[in-house]
Amino acid sequence: MFIPSFTFASVRTRAACALGLAGCLAQGFAIADMPGGASPLGLKEATVLAVERADLLKAGNARIEAAIEEVGRADQLPDPMLTFGVESVPISGSDAFSLSDDEMTMRSIGLSQAFPSRAKRNARRDSALALQAQAATDRAVSAVEIRRASADAWIALWAAQREHALLLELRSQADLVAATLKARVRGGSASVSDALAARAAELELDNRIDDARAAIEQARAGLARWIQDDARREAGELPDFTQLPVDADELLARLDQHAALRSWDSREAVAVASLGEARAERRPDWSIAAGVSKRNAGAANVLWLEIGIGLPIFQAGRQQRGMRARQADLQALHAAWEDARLVQLESVRGLIARWRAQSHKVARFDESILPLSHDRSATALAAWSAGADLQAWIDARADEIRLRSEYARLLGEWGQSWAGLAFLLVEEVQP
Repeated sequence: MFIPSFTFASVRTRAACALGLAGCLAQGFAIADMPGGASPLGLKEATVLAVERADLLKAGNARIEAAIEEVGRADQLPDPMLTFGVESVPISGSDAFSLSDDEMTMRSIGLSQAFPSRAKRNARRDSALALQAQAATDRAVSAVEIRRASADAWIALWAAQREHALLLELRSQADLVAATLKARVRGGSASVSDALAARAAELELDNRIDDARAAIEQARAGLARWIQDDARREAGELPDFTQLPVDADELLARLDQHAALRSWDSREAVAVASLGEARAERRPDWSIAAGVSKRNAGAANVLWLEIGIGLPIFQAGRQQRGMRARQADLQALHAAWEDARLVQLESVRGLIARWRAQSHKVARFDESILPLSHDRSATALAAWSAGADLQAWIDARADEIRLRSEYARLLGEWGQSWAGLAFLLVEEVQP
């Protein structure tokens, strides 16, 4: 069998060409296998589909509609009350409990209307508006979280596909070595133990390839959680994970716009509005009632009018306690908010550091580690063809398989770190 001679430079060049060709072939085969000849699914398209189909956002829309309706009724007056009854009914003497004998007995009917203070009605409307804003903010935060989760699922699928392609690239050489050894064993120039060792290495590679296929199906199941049947499409072109959509320093400067913190300002607005309602409780309400009373025969019918005014004169035990309770709630919210900001700052700084380190590691794999592992494997194969021991090639090939799988996992982790930073900000909130 003819085995060409190799140099490190030539092997590296050929390895790069082989990687590119295999990637193109793998992508071509993947497109051919896709249901209905569908085009590859890009990361941006996946996140858009996830947002369009998310039931969680439909629930958010319903909550916003409910909050809008609450705003419309928050400052309305209570319903009027119809009153009726009898008055001046004697309870002793010959006319006791008679409704018709005593001329002072009256049958009355009237209407009453309560008028909460304007301060209370305004405070209730402010609370309803704050809850509406909170519902809108929660929906915007959910949209960002859905984009990030669907991006993570897409990246997991892409990384699994990449590992599968990288391992498949090694299959043809393993088959070639196994076939060559069979021929040599028959010719008496190779030992059976070498053939068995090569076969074992071939089977181990097959196991790795099967694991990669299983990982692809698992990743599809995770992506289907967000985009349903479109998850059957192959993951398309990878975005540039070396660049963030928003600079890292700007991400740290816009901390309160992060999805994890974006809802705190709306929660503060709700707490402030609750405090306003507690303060408005100090204002008195008033009511008005009017009606007519019909007397028995011989007595004139009468018209009556009543005006009532609330007397919040014991504020120390009621209204002031409510105000202090709402002030304590607001202080607790501010303290928890500051702690959440520190936690988020630590988390994002750590994520930025991890993403940068992973970027350097990916570059080293691309530029040095993978080409060197391929050079080692090719050199060992060339040496074996010249009469050296087969074990050196088996060891080199096992390391290359391990490094390619490690590289694919690193790509997935790198992409998910990027997604954690790329889908971090809630840019705007639609009311």
